Amino acid sequence: MADPAVLLPRLADAGLFRAGLPQALGGTGGDVTDAVEAIAAVSERSLAAGFVAWGHRTFIEYLLQSQNEVLRDRLLPALLAGEVAGATGMSNAMKALSGLEEISITARPDGAGHVLDGHLPWVTNLRAQGFHIAAAVAPEGGEPFCVALPSDAPGLERSADLDLMAMRATSTAAIRIKDVRVGPKHLLHGSAKFWLPRVRPAFLGLQCGMSIGLARRALAEAGACSGGARHVLHEPVAALASALSVQEHALREGLRDGRFVADAPALFRIRIALAEIVAEATGLELQASGGRAYLTAPGEGFARRWREAAFIPVITPSLVQLRAALAGQAARAA
Repeated sequence: MADPAVLLPRLADAGLFRAGLPQALGGTGGDVTDAVEAIAAVSERSLAAGFVAWGHRTFIEYLLQSQNEVLRDRLLPALLAGEVAGATGMSNAMKALSGLEEISITARPDGAGHVLDGHLPWVTNLRAQGFHIAAAVAPEGGEPFCVALPSDAPGLERSADLDLMAMRATSTAAIRIKDVRVGPKHLLHGSAKFWLPRVRPAFLGLQCGMSIGLARRALAEAGACSGGARHVLHEPVAALASALSVQEHALREGLRDGRFVADAPALFRIRIALAEIVAEATGLELQASGGRAYLTAPGEGFARRWREAAFIPVITPSLVQLRAALAGQAARAA
């Protein structure tokens, strides 16, 4: 298991978080699809590292799309260097956007700012050395808005790491918020209703990089196995690789032309399709590996990928939640 204290700086040293950022802000240029590819490349080697990279790079994307340039310029250098972690606590907000649950953090007025209370049960990349977390909050009788909270904010408490299978190095924990004061300096955007649909494509698109990387690795491992009757797997491996390429192309095109802002269901379907490809790819790797997959040393890599593949469907928004959102959209359209 990688040490979570050193994982983020190593990813930063490799330039991972600069992909898709304007050069003027310290990035290497390109667009968000370059960041998707960077996360996919990391996820080929470790989905836990890819999960951390997703959370961190998504928080950076929030800053890029925020109205608050002062906040962006203050936080971005340390984030790009991996000196402090960025955590996307927006899973609750994204589910609320699809009508699946209510925003779990409330806000009450306090002078020029607000006082927050609430709970986030599952947030990744809450690095013990320090983090910033993005969240949506709902004021009573007012419009929800989005903020970035530092880990040292009075009233913000982090739980112990959740004991996850195959994901223990991801600094994943719960957050409790009690009487946390925020003001204009914490604001990501004043209207969650307007802003969340515009950052959701990056939130989900970057997440898809995890599935892409894991599927690529499983297919490569399956294709590398030879001998005996394994030649019968060449055709299904090639067909699944082709299906993966189709979904990657659809993801890139949709992110680049902005269609997912208005057509979120198209992105939901890509996320579901990629998760199904991961499941099939690891199944093909198991078939190609045969009994060797159940030997401790030779099967170690496969066993890790098998557990990682089981995590893909439950990452928020889970496949069940995405299918529920699609069913609700279809019912409203009928």
